[in-house]
Amino acid sequence: MLLLPVLFLAVLQGLTEFLPISSAAHLILVPHVFGWEDQGLTFDVAVHAGTLVAVMAYFRRELTAMTTGWVASVVRGEHSRDSRLAWAVLWGTVPVGLAGLAFAGIVATELRSPLVIAYATIGFGILIWLADALGKRARDEYTLTWRDILVVGVAQALALIPGTSRSGITIAAGLAMGLTRSGAARFSFLLSVPALALAGGYESWLLVMDPERVNWGPTILATVVAGVVAYSTIHVFLRLVERIGLAPFVIYRIILGLVLLWVFL
Repeated sequence: MLLLPVLFLAVLQGLTEFLPISSAAHLILVPHVFGWEDQGLTFDVAVHAGTLVAVMAYFRRELTAMTTGWVASVVRGEHSRDSRLAWAVLWGTVPVGLAGLAFAGIVATELRSPLVIAYATIGFGILIWLADALGKRARDEYTLTWRDILVVGVAQALALIPGTSRSGITIAAGLAMGLTRSGAARFSFLLSVPALALAGGYESWLLVMDPERVNWGPTILATVVAGVVAYSTIHVFLRLVERIGLAPFVIYRIILGLVLLWVFL
């Protein structure tokens, strides 16, 4: 790939992975619109690695406390709010893992069309707006119940559909269950750690099965750029979400979906 597409797509991945506007949709659509060659599995692995490192770096204190608490809960049976949050992240990842194994082939082929993206962008955008408008916003991520975990976990599995947005649908599910905007966003971002690891692992396995020639310069550049942009995006989004809500992102989603319908119908 040329340098401009590498930089543009890496920035796009870093921005859209954690904003509720669907990174998968944008990474599918942008090369199509500009006539760029497909970025390939190597690029996908690189930018997923960059965003994974970003979220782990941003939540390093929480992840350290959660890991320590989880080990204590397993070894000594000592439970704390950190161990419960760690278990919530692990159990909340199960639905998307199972769905990924069951539907990976369909997602990679039949669902990568502009019309699917358009309908998902609009439809799930409306659901995100309803959850933001009607949610009670009374609890944080440390108060999650089994019912909350199940609902958010199943919602994350729906994000396999391009155009849904993993962060958007999980934040919406958290809001619907009564979490605050920042609490729902933090749980969504923590939930992204195993989800991104699973996605990157799956893509890495596909790459091993059908290796591409790796151009290391652009690949490393894409990883770093995606990671830096993702870290900044998390920081800004968490500071703004309680004040601005999700309505601006919903408006963007609906406009994008309508444009896609106008172009491709």
